[in-house]
Amino acid sequence: MQYSSDVEAINALVTKYNLLKSEIGKVIVGQDEVIKNLLISIFCKGHCLLVGVPGLAKTLMVNTLSKALGLSYSRIQFTPDLMPSDIIGTEILDETRKFRFIKGPVFANIILADEINRTPPKTQSALLEAMQEKAVTVAGVSYKLEEPFFVLATQNPIEQEGTYPLPEAQLDRFMFNIWLDYPSYSEEIRIVKNTTSRHFTQPQIVLEANEILFFQELILKIPVPDNVYEYAVNLVSRTRPNSPRGDEWANRYITWGAGPRASQYLIFGAKCHAALTGKYSPDIEDVKAIATAVLRHRIVRNFKAEAENIRVEDIIDHLLI
Repeated sequence: MQYSSDVEAINALVTKYNLLKSEIGKVIVGQDEVIKNLLISIFCKGHCLLVGVPGLAKTLMVNTLSKALGLSYSRIQFTPDLMPSDIIGTEILDETRKFRFIKGPVFANIILADEINRTPPKTQSALLEAMQEKAVTVAGVSYKLEEPFFVLATQNPIEQEGTYPLPEAQLDRFMFNIWLDYPSYSEEIRIVKNTTSRHFTQPQIVLEANEILFFQELILKIPVPDNVYEYAVNLVSRTRPNSPRGDEWANRYITWGAGPRASQYLIFGAKCHAALTGKYSPDIEDVKAIATAVLRHRIVRNFKAEAENIRVEDIIDHLLI
């Protein structure tokens, strides 16, 4: 793609983003903030953890997103008996008596890891390795995953029986933790009307893989003022209890705060958020806009916070003031 300047390229990104929202909106009713955060994470080469009760169209949302982006899509249903080979693939002995690698569902651009916490850590780690390295290794041979590569893992916040919660170190690999809430009354009426009739719209392709890769590189080139860097790092530092910059609430309610990866993702996310709103450089408001999704899964509350019914979101809101 040829643009005369980075400013022109950012303007093109805004146009494409609005087209994407329009196409996805033909199938998905509401959930504007969720869709925006999903697109931000894709343009920042990140991954998302989506937490929501069953029936809120998580699968349909990801499928629609993949179609609008012109990308390949795989859904992996995580169960207690799922094996790593069911994700990354396995070697078979073919008719010529030679080993041949059969690729698993991880070899797609967009992966929906449905209920990732229902499978043991050994199988979870197979996907998490692919997320970090953008490659998988089988029998000593490394296979590169096609880019862009994006993992959306889902969790059910209600039922915890028979689950294997992701450790904090693995949660840290996700750029965003997004809460999916129930639709509003009017949105639910539209959903029911659309899904109980013969009316169904297929989204048109708005972006393709090479354009997404171009815009991912464009986001990296966006300049950031020093005060925004300082605000992001200071915000993360304030989540760390018993540290020189730790906030009073961190000392009172937090067992473990966010690490440097949170600071990186705050800046990445702020850059992309600024670009999608037509700005050519992020400000502090852009950091605040994505801070909750970045920090939500990186803060571990202590018993006192739970006893006083202080949510992670309450702590983040306090730190953002």
